[in-house]
Amino acid sequence: MMHRFLLILFFFIQSYLNAQVIEYHFIDKKSGEGIQNVKVFFQIWSPSNNIKKDTSFVLIANQKGIVSFPKNTVLLNSVISWKAVHPLYQDVIQSKRIGVFKSDTLSIEIEMKANDQQEIKEVIIKAPGIPDTVFQSEKLSVADFEIQKDGRIILLTYPKQLKKGGDILLFDGQDVLATFPVDDNPQKLIRDFRGNTHVVCENGIFTLQSQKNNLFLASIEKEYFIKYIAPIVDTNRTKMYLNNFNEVYPAFDYFTFDKLDSSYRKLMHIEDEWMMELYKSEYKWMDVRTKLWAKNKEYETGIEAEVWVGANYFTQSLYYKEAYAPLFHRNDSLFIFDYAHDQLTIFSSWGRALDTIPIYYHYNPTKTGWKKNMIQDKETGAFYGVFETNGYSYLGLIDVTSGKITNKVKLAFKYVDKIRVNNNFVYYVYRPFESVQKKYLYKEQLPYFLPNASVFQQPVSTKQD
Repeated sequence: MMHRFLLILFFFIQSYLNAQVIEYHFIDKKSGEGIQNVKVFFQIWSPSNNIKKDTSFVLIANQKGIVSFPKNTVLLNSVISWKAVHPLYQDVIQSKRIGVFKSDTLSIEIEMKANDQQEIKEVIIKAPGIPDTVFQSEKLSVADFEIQKDGRIILLTYPKQLKKGGDILLFDGQDVLATFPVDDNPQKLIRDFRGNTHVVCENGIFTLQSQKNNLFLASIEKEYFIKYIAPIVDTNRTKMYLNNFNEVYPAFDYFTFDKLDSSYRKLMHIEDEWMMELYKSEYKWMDVRTKLWAKNKEYETGIEAEVWVGANYFTQSLYYKEAYAPLFHRNDSLFIFDYAHDQLTIFSSWGRALDTIPIYYHYNPTKTGWKKNMIQDKETGAFYGVFETNGYSYLGLIDVTSGKITNKVKLAFKYVDKIRVNNNFVYYVYRPFESVQKKYLYKEQLPYFLPNASVFQQPVSTKQD
């Protein structure tokens, strides 16, 4: 009877020992997820007598990244050495001494680092007119964006209200590479003549610079930016193209500055004569006290009293409209669209007038939906006029040889914002009406396949918007 009891006890202890296992968990160092199909080469030996046991011990991890074997495979106080191999990860070589188990399972976690590799991202091609979501977030809305020369996008985003602060994101079309918070009431993004992106805030302007996957902000005084950077519209190798536009005066000039001999030359004068007449006539209807103030300002500065009154009073009325005549640069030519005089003037890059073409597509804005807005594709150099009818935006392709709109493309959504064109795609910010969705960035393929042109920078309108 005692012999039978001892035999049962022996098998019970043996089964208990066999139930004890050693588990190896192979996980991705970055994501923490298990790595399947890891091939593990084991070698077991005892330091005391240098006894080796089964040097050809090989196991492969399951779908959860786990390999396991019974503890009785290993002698007490033995050392297990292993080498983990996977084609997408760096090899791991480690050793561990096996002592007495405190539980049924001894778990060993091994982190594996992925090899440096270039991921091939999925490319989805959609037909023209079908919106494609470029950037979306459940927490952030897109307030503004700028497409960089390398195709990456700088986004100005905010969680609830932009005036309470936002974040600048560097986005490559798939992943957010860098984030930078901006607390100084950010308002919009603008580009300068060099193609650099700036974020305009309540109390200052910050220049954004991206280096590899990092984003840096440098502060610029607002007065310095307005005085020395904003007036420069474009450049070429030897010349700079500037304007003296002021939003409270209905006239301005374009100039060229030659960097070789530091000489200035007036390129073209822009003036809305009808608006100027209304602007200066406001002085006639002012009270004596206001006229006296304007005359004192004239004596102090040399600027006419009529201009002081017009800038401070007429510009606040519903009748005032800013002069709009954007300059664009494409290949070897400059294009100035003077809407006040219904003409497109083409200059050589040296500032010599080449041709003048009549334009009339901006007539009857209440009927056509002309929005006094032009866009240039930074890659192809094509010019587009923006129209809006019944809430839908239209892009009109402008033929600079005839001055006419050759075709209009209707965008898919109503009330889109921040329209840009890049490489035959139109980008815009949109949120469905009465929706809780955040503002997303979308793009649509335009039905054009225009070749690339030499465009030094993105066109800058006379108004810094």
